Amino acid sequence: MKRPFKMYVIHHSHTDIGYTDRQEKIEAYHVDFIKQAIELCEAEAAGTGDRQGFRWTCETFWAVERFLEQAGADWVARFEAAVASGRIELSGSYLHMTELIDTDIMERLLRRATDYGKSIGVKVDSAMHADINGFSWGYAQSLLNAGIDNLFTCIHTHHGMFPLGRKQMPFWWETAKGERLLVWNGDHYHLGNDLGLSPNALLSYSMREDGLNVYGADERAWEVAEQRIQAYVACLEEEGYPYPFVPIMVSGLIWDNAPPNAEVTDFVERWNRRHGHQIELEMTTLHEFFRTVRETETQLGTEIPVYRGDWPDWWSDGVASTAMHTQLFRDAQRTLRVVKALDPQGKQVQTAELTEMEYNLAMYAEHTWGYHTSVGEPWNPYVQSLGARKEQFASEAHQRIYRALDQITVARGEKLMAPNRALTYKVINPAAVEVADIVQLPVDQWEVSKLLKKGFTVVESATGKIMPYETVSTSRGYMVCISAIVPAHSEQMYEIKLNDGAAPAPAGRVSNTRLRGLDGVHDIPPLAASSQTFDPAFSIDAHSISSPYVRIEWAEGEGIVKWHDRVRGLDLIDPSHPHRAFTPIYEVTPVDNPERMRATRTVMGRNRKGLNVQRHTGKLQETKRIAEGALSSTVELIYGIEGMSHYSVLLTVHHTRPRVEVAIRMHKDSIWEPENVYIALPFRAPSSSAENSVWLDKSGTPIRPWIDQLPGTLSDFYCIQEGLALVAPDAEAGLAIATPDTPLIQCGPLQHEARLVMGHDGLQKRTPVLYAWVLNNFWETNFKATVGGFYEFRYKLTWGEDAGDPSRALAWCRNVNTGLLAFRAET
Repeated sequence: MKRPFKMYVIHHSHTDIGYTDRQEKIEAYHVDFIKQAIELCEAEAAGTGDRQGFRWTCETFWAVERFLEQAGADWVARFEAAVASGRIELSGSYLHMTELIDTDIMERLLRRATDYGKSIGVKVDSAMHADINGFSWGYAQSLLNAGIDNLFTCIHTHHGMFPLGRKQMPFWWETAKGERLLVWNGDHYHLGNDLGLSPNALLSYSMREDGLNVYGADERAWEVAEQRIQAYVACLEEEGYPYPFVPIMVSGLIWDNAPPNAEVTDFVERWNRRHGHQIELEMTTLHEFFRTVRETETQLGTEIPVYRGDWPDWWSDGVASTAMHTQLFRDAQRTLRVVKALDPQGKQVQTAELTEMEYNLAMYAEHTWGYHTSVGEPWNPYVQSLGARKEQFASEAHQRIYRALDQITVARGEKLMAPNRALTYKVINPAAVEVADIVQLPVDQWEVSKLLKKGFTVVESATGKIMPYETVSTSRGYMVCISAIVPAHSEQMYEIKLNDGAAPAPAGRVSNTRLRGLDGVHDIPPLAASSQTFDPAFSIDAHSISSPYVRIEWAEGEGIVKWHDRVRGLDLIDPSHPHRAFTPIYEVTPVDNPERMRATRTVMGRNRKGLNVQRHTGKLQETKRIAEGALSSTVELIYGIEGMSHYSVLLTVHHTRPRVEVAIRMHKDSIWEPENVYIALPFRAPSSSAENSVWLDKSGTPIRPWIDQLPGTLSDFYCIQEGLALVAPDAEAGLAIATPDTPLIQCGPLQHEARLVMGHDGLQKRTPVLYAWVLNNFWETNFKATVGGFYEFRYKLTWGEDAGDPSRALAWCRNVNTGLLAFRAET
């Protein structure tokens, strides 16, 4: 070696819940791992063991929390003594999450670790993440807000990649607020096993190219370690690595969720006796390691680089393999925000209940998306039971949160089911801004005949204002829909009043000039001479639907060809996009042998599809007029597409504002081969400029893809919270798309090709091409093998001056996804 070198060995167990065993069994394992670590620390402290220098890092606070709940007072006291001595360390990370989780819950989870540390007199200033490939930009701020100054990452580059163009380097991650988090961009969390630091738990994963191919216990263990450690350090030096040390993570066994192993300490001692003068090994903790990094920066006079921006996670795509439960999760998380807004003092919902709700949400958002043989053995009862447990976390959270919401609405005056209930309703706005929305007032099935027999009006109770309405038939009765505007954190009362006499004649007009046949089909445009006798602002015909704000047109075989802003005279469809609005794109990679279902997926890399992928685009085949009301009109466009027995787009056009609601309904065939389903979003801002800025609602802070990112990070897709916005360069106007159900947004090309990361010159010559990525099953281990079933995915669009400001546009997405809360209540 050119200089003395040190390897800092960080011994841990990678927390991967449901990948290697049942979730509850993994919980039991991690509780016992901490007990084993305590005993090793106590033996060293008492001088009764031969091993010195043992250190253990609790990779996630989730494992510590389970231990504290289950271990008993004696074990807890012993654990706290080991933590206080520095032999066991607490990591500030709660679990390794996807980007589904919102900032509020994330910060509360992070504070569990730091608050516990304070309670025992220990500062938790470092967090560790293994496996996952990135984090929302807002996560950096969340860590700092919780008192955590350092982040250690051990990314896993299978179907992913490390940022910045190299591993094993520190950088300052500057937040959107200008604060800085020290990050060590590390190597794989099993690298220490590859290097032989755990002699009976050898691995050839990161270093498979050296041809040694060792696994588990091997009589060549020492020789392998000597060769690989020296080769690894030599490689660092050849690459201009500036530091005289490097951190190495190691597991006790070659398995995720592995116990501590005293043989690591034995190896460190033996190595140092033989080779410590050249390459010294030292077991350490995150806190001590980051202290060394900061001190070395001063000693060497080097300056750690500073980077700003998002760090998109390559591994958040699993959320689309269980799309129905992801939809449940998102609705539950959104509703939890309503619960907190309506009960800020916790009078109806106790802190313990909130903690349990957040726990279930966290367990679903955790990065493990099933058992490790889910694709190879999809029929295996173990695979299916572990998948059901994973999905149960979303269901359990949904049930608990809605139960809490029910408690709050009853306390706020909800009248539950009873004979002769008054037709009075309370509408609450939980948001901190005024919200305008169509509100549904439910009428039970047995009450409908009374309304139809006598007729009715809808009245705002406080003002006596008569509200325009429309009705929607449901399986349980009627929904009487009104357009309400409710101030921030306010409530309004409405009443459905029955008429005194017989029901009035149905509202509407009989036209002698509108060219619509008795078959109900309107496929002849009006003659110029008669066009003035019928207002075309509200119309549905065989090829279009219109309101005063928009005209949407479609064509046979193509789908939606125009989305015309009637106020500005501009089309909101980007003509350069390869697909029509809300058209389905289905991809399948053929597999010639069922035994290759897993192997085919393994080599897909970062394309998420094979080179032989077959891509199909939906073709519009049929349209249906669904409804024409006082507030909105609805049509259904029905498509033919491979891989689905049904795909339709319901367009609901609002009459009183620039807004369209879209419901995508599909019946997806059950296919074992790797698949993807995308929905095209070829929109642009209502501006004369061809340029647009795309803004995504990422957790913690909005970002512009391909702009607000760390170098070398993912540019193909993003996991967002509530929606996205397209803003004109002069910010005169914009377009917002709320995405309540589907969090993945594709920006890169669909074609199988070299994937360009942030900072690549070729990326700067492109513009994002937007799709919602709604379904996939491409991962070879733990995604669901099939995404077959029935789905409905919703999208909500608005455009204009208010959407010209990105913060307002994304706030609109959040508020419209939450909506106004309406229920039966007595005055």
